[in-house]
Amino acid sequence: MRTRTLHVVAALVVGLLTVPLAACGGDDEAGGDSFMVGLLLPNRVTPRWEQSDKPLIEQHLRQLCPGCTMVYANAENDAARQREQMISMITKGAEVLILDPADSKALRSPIQEARRSGVPVVAYDRLAEGPISGFVSFDGDQVGRLQGEAILQAMRERRNGRTVVMMNGDPSSSNAAWFRKGTLSVIAGKAKIARSYDTVGWSPENAHANMTAAISALGADRISGVVAANDAIAAGVVSAFKNAGVRKLPPITGQDADLEAARRIVAGEQYMTVYKPFEKEAAAAAAMAVALGNGDGAGEVSTTTTDSPTHQDIPSILLTPRAVTAANLKQTLVDGGLYTTQQICTPRLRSACAALGLTG
Repeated sequence: MRTRTLHVVAALVVGLLTVPLAACGGDDEAGGDSFMVGLLLPNRVTPRWEQSDKPLIEQHLRQLCPGCTMVYANAENDAARQREQMISMITKGAEVLILDPADSKALRSPIQEARRSGVPVVAYDRLAEGPISGFVSFDGDQVGRLQGEAILQAMRERRNGRTVVMMNGDPSSSNAAWFRKGTLSVIAGKAKIARSYDTVGWSPENAHANMTAAISALGADRISGVVAANDAIAAGVVSAFKNAGVRKLPPITGQDADLEAARRIVAGEQYMTVYKPFEKEAAAAAAMAVALGNGDGAGEVSTTTTDSPTHQDIPSILLTPRAVTAANLKQTLVDGGLYTTQQICTPRLRSACAALGLTG
């Protein structure tokens, strides 16, 4: 039974880059033992965690292991709370944990405790320190590169200078440094970084405060572009410019393809976002969790390895992100099935949507 399940899991991983969610197998395609999987997500500030990742992971687990159960907890950006949630899940009998750490360093101790209890941990989306058994994410360096390439392109198009404000993610997240490194590898020497801020909790409110400070220090007309690490941060940046009375916003990047970000792109308030097809990431995490729960190593389904600050050669699946601008939003987000035209095109955006071919 385990061998057959592993073959199904491996086939799923091989097809992740090309097979849409609806094409994945039904309940009759997988077998394996029944066990409990714990899913721990970091916050509710980023819409994708509750709206997309949680239901998709649960769906894929059900497809690959019909007898498995999933328990869920959200840390609300509190690493101490997430530690308690992890211990609780282990105590209740979870045999595998899928963990998106609220703090990549602070969860090292409970991850070590999980290892001592024989419970493998799959780090999801963000790399965690400690003895994790596997890692599933998108290539963070490429995310940052896409943002850097987009901001340079936008500044060239607008011919409005090359002064950039960096609005980085939460410093407790390993992804924030990963994204920033990718961006800097592209814009170094080609743009002047006038200010750089860390955004605690990936919070729009903190991003708003930081951007307000940058506008006050530099002047809005001297800011040529803003590299916002994700769409929640971009929302705070946009609101800061609007509150400052700026009508023509500079190009602003983002990440996660949130619905509100898609609307801002249509409205011309945000230049781009980075789309990371959540269904593929969720499928990969479920595949790795099932392999581990059935007693097989994550290396059986991984496609590469990653080094963390504490461990090397962690079996990993790193997927490919895509840049989304107004030019390809319809093709990527609508034709790709993430959103419908009706969801994006609110009444105030109908004329802008029509100009982009978003009708029907």
